[in-house]
Amino acid sequence: MGFTLAPTAASQGFRLEAHDSVGSTNALALERARAGDAGKLWVVSKKQESGRGRRGRVWATPEGNLAATLLVVTEGELRMAATLGFVAGLALADALDAVVPKGRISVALDGASAGRNRFELKWPNDVLASGAKLAGILLESTLLDGNRFAVAVGIGVNVVAHPEDLPYPATSLKALGATCDAETLFLALSDAWSENARLWADGRGLTAIRQRWLERAAGLGGEVAVRIDGDVVRGVFETIDEDCRFVIRESGGRMITVAAGDVHFGAVASAGAQ
Repeated sequence: MGFTLAPTAASQGFRLEAHDSVGSTNALALERARAGDAGKLWVVSKKQESGRGRRGRVWATPEGNLAATLLVVTEGELRMAATLGFVAGLALADALDAVVPKGRISVALDGASAGRNRFELKWPNDVLASGAKLAGILLESTLLDGNRFAVAVGIGVNVVAHPEDLPYPATSLKALGATCDAETLFLALSDAWSENARLWADGRGLTAIRQRWLERAAGLGGEVAVRIDGDVVRGVFETIDEDCRFVIRESGGRMITVAAGDVHFGAVASAGAQ
């Protein structure tokens, strides 16, 4: 089947632009915004030639994987729009729960995870399964006229294949024994986004989003190391604060709040964060 929106999404005014292959769904969505698109546009593809991850890293999307970007155009605060990444993580985890049969996925993250969820959210922008990266989320923005800006909420999911040459574990739905395809996953994602975005309510519901996110948080309460501009901060993953920043409790009890950085859990907290 081809890509299609869930009835809930269509009824709320979301639109769909589907491709067999693109350079980058994020770049295409931002092009549409600069050309006057009003937002609520999903740009999706099963193959992405030049996708990006955080800090400009390459994120491959071979044939059969899912590359999806939602274009959001708003006059609100850019700081608040940045929390859309947490909305995206929750929506994707909900969608995965809906389409992957129970019992197919187990969760284990270097001993740091309590295994409460089959799909866990790693701060700030990854979805994990069996302790390995299954999906990544990337937000990009551009200024528009009229005091508006556009946010491209990019979601890349390893449906049928995953990279092998990464410095951290990665996996795909196929490798985990699931038979879901990209089209089915997107249908569920467009439905789950509608509900989580309603809860977020342009940032007014961020407290509820934060609580839901913490219920799925990978490594919560476990040993963690965060690399920040070459320095490494170590301690216990305490929580995320009211602005969704990462909070570490050092051995002496001091709390450190992190706005951006690379997070490593468990055994990797000692070796991988160097």
